[in-house]
Order: sequence, then C-alpha cells, then structure tokens
Amino acid sequence: MLEAIRNFGQDGAVLLLGLSIGAAWVVTMVAPNASYDHLSAGNADKHVRELLKSASDPIAVILLVAGGLAILGGAFVAGITSFLAAFGFFTNRWTLANFKRGETPPDAKEKRKAQRAIAVSLTLVFALVAAVAAGLALFGI
Repeated sequence: MLEAIRNFGQDGAVLLLGLSIGAAWVVTMVAPNASYDHLSAGNADKHVRELLKSASDPIAVILLVAGGLAILGGAFVAGITSFLAAFGFFTNRWTLANFKRGETPPDAKEKRKAQRAIAVSLTLVFALVAAVAAGLALFGI
C-alpha cells in the first residue's frame, strides 16, 4: 500500500512538472514569436506581458501540487525544488506589476520592455529549476 502511494506521488510529480515545463516553454517562446509576427510591436509587447502575468499563477499552482506529490512520494529534494520553482513563477506577478500613469513614484522610470525581458528570463530560469525537480522526482531524490 505504501509503495503504491509512493509511486503515485513520484509519477504524479513528474507528470505535473513536465506539464509546467511545457506551459512555460509555450508562454516564453511560442506565443511571443507568434505575437511579434502578427501584431504591431506595442500590441505584441502588451500581449506578451498579459500572457506572462496570467499564465504564471496557474503554472505556480501546478508546481505547488507537484511539490506536494513529490514529498508524498518520498522525493523530498524534488518537492523543495518544485516549491522553489513555484515561488519563481509567483514573482512574475510582481515583476510585471502595472502602474497607472501618475501612480508611479516620480523618481522611478517605467521600463516596460525591461520588465518583460526580466519576466521572460525568470520564467526560463525557473522552468529549468522545474526540469531539475522533474529529474530529481524521476529518480526519487
């Protein structure tokens, strides 16, 4: 019985970690390329920012569930690594925070392109962390 629970936890964690890696790849590579091919630069930038902001929360929740399943399956390091990746995806919410005109502090400059570039970079880095977590869960570490 315990072996079945352990296998379920590890297999479920690997499945969900793979799903999160694929979703991060689509959000950072596939959709932005299509956006910049078919939209004007300003509209494409706005679309990519909204896509990153709206997709980061579900991916982070998937990673939290995967971390819980990994810990249930006995892969503690994979679970902790998955939780770290989930936190990284939650940071996109803060990185891409929208300030309305006039709400921005006078000494701060809004750099939307820089925010988007940082969010894409963080998404790719934490997708790599999720890939490491998937490898660890696969081996039960």
